[in-house]
Amino acid sequence: MRQLAQYQDGRLELQDVPSPLPPPGGILVQTTCSVISPGTEKMKVEQARMSLLQKAKARPDQVKKVLDTARTLGWKAAVEKVRNRLESPSPLGYSAAGVVVAVDELNTRFRIGDRVACGGAECAFHAEMISVPDLLASRIPEGVEDWQAAYTTLAAISLQAVRQANVQIGDRVLVLGQGLVGLLATSLLRASGARVLGADYVQGRLDTALAMGAERIINPGQTQLTDAVHDWTDGEGVDAVLLCVGGKGSDAADTAITCLRDRGVIVIVGIYDAELSWKTAYMKDIQVRYSRSYGPGRYDPQYEWGGKDYPIGYVRWTENRNFEACLQLMKTGQLDLAPITTRRAPFAEAVSIYDALMQPGNADIGVVLEYASRTHVQPQSCAEDNPPVDHTDSTPAPHHSSPVSELHVIGAGNFARTMLLPHLKGNIALGCIVNATGLSARHVKEKFGFANAETDPSQVFSHPGDALMIGTRHHLHAPLALKGLAQNQHVFVEKPLCLTREELLEIDEAMRTTQGSLMVGFNRRFAPATVELKSVLAKLPGPKTLAYHVVAGPLAPDHWYANVEESGGRILGEACHFFDYACHLLGRPVKVMAQTVGRQAFPDSMTAQIEFADGSSAQIVYTADGDSAYPKESFRLFASGLVAECENFQKLVLHRNRKRTVISYSSKGHAEEMAAWLSFLKLDKPHPMTYSDIHRSMILTFAVLESLRQGCAIPV
Repeated sequence: MRQLAQYQDGRLELQDVPSPLPPPGGILVQTTCSVISPGTEKMKVEQARMSLLQKAKARPDQVKKVLDTARTLGWKAAVEKVRNRLESPSPLGYSAAGVVVAVDELNTRFRIGDRVACGGAECAFHAEMISVPDLLASRIPEGVEDWQAAYTTLAAISLQAVRQANVQIGDRVLVLGQGLVGLLATSLLRASGARVLGADYVQGRLDTALAMGAERIINPGQTQLTDAVHDWTDGEGVDAVLLCVGGKGSDAADTAITCLRDRGVIVIVGIYDAELSWKTAYMKDIQVRYSRSYGPGRYDPQYEWGGKDYPIGYVRWTENRNFEACLQLMKTGQLDLAPITTRRAPFAEAVSIYDALMQPGNADIGVVLEYASRTHVQPQSCAEDNPPVDHTDSTPAPHHSSPVSELHVIGAGNFARTMLLPHLKGNIALGCIVNATGLSARHVKEKFGFANAETDPSQVFSHPGDALMIGTRHHLHAPLALKGLAQNQHVFVEKPLCLTREELLEIDEAMRTTQGSLMVGFNRRFAPATVELKSVLAKLPGPKTLAYHVVAGPLAPDHWYANVEESGGRILGEACHFFDYACHLLGRPVKVMAQTVGRQAFPDSMTAQIEFADGSSAQIVYTADGDSAYPKESFRLFASGLVAECENFQKLVLHRNRKRTVISYSSKGHAEEMAAWLSFLKLDKPHPMTYSDIHRSMILTFAVLESLRQGCAIPV
């Protein structure tokens, strides 16, 4: 299929990429129409064409992330991450319509052949095929054409702003900014019974505003807006102002406050960094409301990707119900989209259309891309049964009789592209790269030299005996690893290995019969600082004490780790690293007592006290609190005649014989981990990680979770 790709130097390309699969509980849609939003998408292209210095000034939050990465992983890794971001293509588009061509088995709302309107900057791309979760799609009613339905997402943004304004029949509303969203808001306000004054500096937009239902229009460059509002409202001021503008500063906000009546409402709709004049706003007792995208549910992964709808009795208008309301208004003719549709063009001309939009003086408002219909072969079912397992009593040591000839990869996010694949490129033949989005799969294929790019993971399981790397989100780790082991593949899976004890039992059985092997991405075992410390500890008798502190920082609510069904939560998905590290240094754990900080349903701060078979002990403190300037990872280890301190695996300090030795390093173990695995695949060295080690670390992790739940010590 073809998809529009944007690069961070501003280039736009139509690229052939693999078709996606339906997401869990979602649908695969063959796109018939999509809409370019000139305001939002022109801004993205303009930002991409900025210099690095301009990008840094525009996004100080991203600069801070780079500095944090440099502090914890070193400048080389930070620069490589930035380079990966800058050279990786991004999709464009977030409002589309099409026909359902495949349905995930968990979806009960849609059928193949349904016409649907789709939304979301994470899925409703300018592409011939799009993979859409259930609640970001709505069925198109009869009487609404596909080109109209393609506006649904944009219309929902405007509808949510109207709801935030809480207008009543007869209210007078000023819509400041008559771009695409402002014009749609004007029409929706008129449909709700409000009276609308449209303001903009572009006369063509004002003429369109009249066609969309504005009672009066004003060009602030020609007429004093406050005087016009005073005249229109008999000196009272408008009931509400919708700020459909971009940029920052106080001018637009000050104008809005001046035009408002006492206790009026300002709704900020666009990407506008408002600065309010406190005294004027205070004296009028105004309300300032932000309208967040399409409505309640937006940016909630449990809603959008987990399919968990909000009860209508508690949340009347969710983003999906806003979609449905907009489609109904299109059906009845109350939302007429003809006046704002200034161009309808073939998708094949998308790049030239964007070039035209970037030209000064371009007057386009709504641009509809139309896709030539293609015959689509429905993909196989997303789910396959796990292969039968032969129950045996032992797990044989990993082995293979000839060097592994080819490596396949499922999931290649920024971590894999930055920390793993650079160490494999040129050292082993790269076969198939599989990613959920075809655009990313194609990019990784070209960047690292893979032979093929796919979106269907089943493609890699037709190569028995090959190597397989799994870098997907956590809930897919165990199912994919089991399929690889069933094909006698040599599997590397990023941590954690699995999310439940039941999955671990299945992997236990698979490991007893497979001729393949398994390795988990516990990279800290391979860090040069760890190798040095292990060699020192091997010469020291008696038990040891480890105190490991991890300042993980707060988790953003929209981070995928917050979706526990996908990640397993931070303790399982991230802290397993540190439980494994304690086992690597101290041996076999026998008991653990853990407690959380606070009473969260899914804790992100905890302390675990672990007892080991030889009398050693470890305390793991994993916290979302603290100061971000403090080292993310640090530990002290106490042994006979030794105190060892380590900070982010970049500095190891050994205190012994009243002397202090400082050793600096630049690696956290990713390169060494890949080198060790490659040596095994090439028959140069034994497997670098036994399955008993992997199993022990995962059992300890599950014991920690059990201790958190029961509030008591748990034997391991």
